Amino acid sequence: MKRNMLTVVVMALVIVNIVLTALMYFSIMPTTQKQNELITKIAGAIDLQLQDQNEGGEMEIPIDQIQVYDIEDSMTINLKKGEDGEDHFAVVSISLSLNTKDKDFATYQPELSTKESLIKDKIISVVSAYSIDELKGNTVEVQDELLAELQKMFDSKFIIGVGFRDVIYQ
Repeated sequence: MKRNMLTVVVMALVIVNIVLTALMYFSIMPTTQKQNELITKIAGAIDLQLQDQNEGGEMEIPIDQIQVYDIEDSMTINLKKGEDGEDHFAVVSISLSLNTKDKDFATYQPELSTKESLIKDKIISVVSAYSIDELKGNTVEVQDELLAELQKMFDSKFIIGVGFRDVIYQ
């Protein structure tokens, strides 16, 4: 009789174990799947950011493969009115960093001096969209936007950086 009673207790524990496992599976698995999806999305975003830096980012290109093109004239650009309501302007001198190993470098580099007025137009349109406070506080953001606009204009990533040599705010 003890043997049958022991068997019944073991069977009851097995059934309770199966029920609790099923309950745990159905209550925890949806949450775990959502967390896995979130982690996958975050990892994908990080991969995209790393790929962008590797494709066009200046930090991956050795210094001997970078040529600097200085736009000779400094530009006086009217800025958007800020919180004070007054007119402000910026005098900027721009340098472009070019990747000499890019496939489009040989095509576009000789033409940069003839396209300088188009480049200046892009610079003016981007910089004039900022107020003096925004420009002072977000210089890197402005340079990144200029870089994106110039890369779009040339339909190439041979320009890898935009730098302000001199900036005067008034």
